[in-house]
Amino acid sequence: MKNKIYDFSILRELRKREGLNIAEFAENSGVSASVISKLERNQCVAELETIFRLARVLGLTASDLIALAENRTAHLASSEKYKNDGFSFERVTYGNMRCIRGTAPAGAEISKPRLHRDDYELCWVLKGRLMFYLPNEKHELKAGESIQFDAMLEHTYEALEDCEIILVHMRKNKRF
Repeated sequence: MKNKIYDFSILRELRKREGLNIAEFAENSGVSASVISKLERNQCVAELETIFRLARVLGLTASDLIALAENRTAHLASSEKYKNDGFSFERVTYGNMRCIRGTAPAGAEISKPRLHRDDYELCWVLKGRLMFYLPNEKHELKAGESIQFDAMLEHTYEALEDCEIILVHMRKNKRF
């Protein structure tokens, strides 16, 4: 079973984290101990109902368990550069997140940034000072400080000094 798309050996680690031996896992899930053992050693393929039953015992959804078992490989991405209201950005994008490095001269302001998906956004100031506005609040951020918020809220960044920032947009509905 080489080059498998899914590696269910993760079940062993998850089972042990829950403090279960195979017999207890089998009893709680209704899946036979022999099937669990074979799955943990990647000697068989799991049916969707089996995945559902095992995941439920582990406090996961079936899709969470499948995602954990997905064969992990490195994903490469190239950055893209763009400008927006005086800010210069360089962005890399993956399925569940976008990482953006931004620079701006003092006085630059970006309001109503490009439309966001249903993301959380984190802004980390690496250099300079930045004023950050939400509808009912504002925060002055200095180098080394960060803020996280719901990116669907209207927000504004204002560079109080020449600044360099890192923005991370993380999908709300995906694991990281």
